[in-house]
Amino acid sequence: MQDLCTMDLLCYSHFSGHSPSNELKGNPIIFSVDILNAMLIRATGQTLQVAYRQSLKSLDLDTISESSEVLPSGDIAALVYLWNPLTIVACVGLSTSPIENFAIILALFGACKRLVPLAAFGWVMATHLSLYPMILIIPMILLLGYGPDTPRKLLLQRRYGKAEDATSIDSCQQQDKAINQSELPHVFSWRPVMLFLLWAIVWSAYVLFLCGVSAKQYGSLWEMFERMHGFILTVQDLSPNIGVLWYFFAEVFDFFRNFFLIVFHMNILFMIFPLAIRLKHRPCFLAFVYITISSMLKSYPSVGDSALYIGLLGWFVNELSEMRFSFCLFSVYVGVSLLSPVMHNLWIWRGTGNANFYFATAITYACLQIVLVIESVSAMLNHDRKLRKLSNTKIHVDKS
Repeated sequence: MQDLCTMDLLCYSHFSGHSPSNELKGNPIIFSVDILNAMLIRATGQTLQVAYRQSLKSLDLDTISESSEVLPSGDIAALVYLWNPLTIVACVGLSTSPIENFAIILALFGACKRLVPLAAFGWVMATHLSLYPMILIIPMILLLGYGPDTPRKLLLQRRYGKAEDATSIDSCQQQDKAINQSELPHVFSWRPVMLFLLWAIVWSAYVLFLCGVSAKQYGSLWEMFERMHGFILTVQDLSPNIGVLWYFFAEVFDFFRNFFLIVFHMNILFMIFPLAIRLKHRPCFLAFVYITISSMLKSYPSVGDSALYIGLLGWFVNELSEMRFSFCLFSVYVGVSLLSPVMHNLWIWRGTGNANFYFATAITYACLQIVLVIESVSAMLNHDRKLRKLSNTKIHVDKS
């Protein structure tokens, strides 16, 4: 464990500019990186909102944004991330999770802005630091190929791909006749994707070179991967955390341990492609869903992981305005946040409780995240269906 922590500090020292011999306590980067994260979240949210309004305008649905109040999603997401109690706890506790969150947000920001080298750098660093952001390559490829989230891609695909009658086809074609075909968002562009993969290889080689040089005095590069990524995949540390794996593997027989390790890690992979097929027209929202699922099923979750996806949820405040059980989800979040440290104190420090007291809050928290994912995905799809119905109604009205 000591060697692992030393190697982690070597990786973080490339960000902070401090030597591993200096303690992270008092390092100003731990406090300032959350401010930078909020600024990137705000800029990305503004990009998503601009793309959303332009798509509605091109579909003659801009009256929706005029008749109803459109909230500034970028500002709301940044404020939610900054003033979230989980973000404050992670910052006060001098956790390194803000640095991991910074790499993820930087990757999504670069992909939305189509800054390919920046997006590749953020994705490579996020994958190197915590491994689970590797699955974000799918929404990032969709972002680079299609552009930011917009309902227009889904509507155009439904119109041209599944035409119901010839009159509606003619009406749609006349409606979009003035639009330049090169600007249609449903046309996938392979050039930025190829550049992203090339830059990802370049940044990976550079990071591996730095890691090889830094870890030379402690062991080989392969040993570093065993102690970092292997430590994540094998779940060697069973210290209590807000996840559920520590309790399960403390109870399971060693004979079945490898089997259940494969099952738990494959759970994340099983959800990747079905969600990508269903939400390919909203890659940023797909990234939010992936981050939430990985925060729930990862080996060593922390409050910093939850702070990230709660902040990113603010990007879709307009689309998810009709999400059900919002008040219940908020109330349970508050309850779990208050009960979890109490149960941990009763069990670990006072000795008046047992593991089941604390594990009950972990199970409740996992179920809460499952409900959040299900309800948010359902609300987003219902929002797209609503826009599609409004668009079809407008077409029939114009035709008549």
